[in-house]
Amino acid sequence: MALEAVTPPGGRNGGTRRRSVPRWLRRTVGPLLLLVLWQLSSSTGLLPAETLASPGTVARAAGGLIADGTLPNAMGVSLQRVAVGLLLGGAIGIGLALVSGLSRLGEDLVDATVQMLRTVPWVGLIPLFIIWLGIGEAPKVALIALGVAFHLYLNVYAGIRGVDEQLIEAGQSLGLGRWGLVRHVVLPGALPGAMTGLRYSLATAWLALVFGESINADAGIGFLMNQAREFFRTDVIVVCLVVYAFLGLLADAVVRTLERLLLQWRPTFTGQ
Repeated sequence: MALEAVTPPGGRNGGTRRRSVPRWLRRTVGPLLLLVLWQLSSSTGLLPAETLASPGTVARAAGGLIADGTLPNAMGVSLQRVAVGLLLGGAIGIGLALVSGLSRLGEDLVDATVQMLRTVPWVGLIPLFIIWLGIGEAPKVALIALGVAFHLYLNVYAGIRGVDEQLIEAGQSLGLGRWGLVRHVVLPGALPGAMTGLRYSLATAWLALVFGESINADAGIGFLMNQAREFFRTDVIVVCLVVYAFLGLLADAVVRTLERLLLQWRPTFTGQ
């Protein structure tokens, strides 16, 4: 009896056509539709210019800010603040997670305090940061570092404690000591959680930057937004928001690249 090939639902050709469309092109459909709707609303008067500038006006404002160097300089200042806050907060969060995750004594000394502090709205600490650190760069960086530290702590700690006990037993049977287990079993097993924490931390860092640059800033993207607000320049405000979004997507792409490089051993479901 002859065997017949089974064709998946939707047909072989339908699946081929779907795969033939580049994924990056499919991902741009939503933003492009939103942009077209925005332009149509502005052109027909449904969206007054006083409420929100049109895409053309926003594009011209962006071109002017780039041409005179205002936007690149502001981006450089904001990126520097995020980088310093991310490094500081990352070192604190990962360090505390290692102490708490690798030792029961460390957990007893650290975890309860961190869990208590993370429930405090970190944005509400801005007045204290101003009193303690002044109105310079320090409170802005501290605000970013605080938001970053909590996310990394929670995810790295959960990653360490989520390592399969059977892997620990297998390592011990192979003759690995405590630090050998930490290096070859625990830390690699916690790496997926650390990558997830890093993605959350980057998102929080940009959010903290928005609040931080409202603290008497004289440079940065937030400073441009505050100036634009005073003069009702919605086009400049939208440019700054687009820059925030672009930098956030760029940072997320960097983390995704790190995940592909560092987690090649971990097969994952990528969708159908």
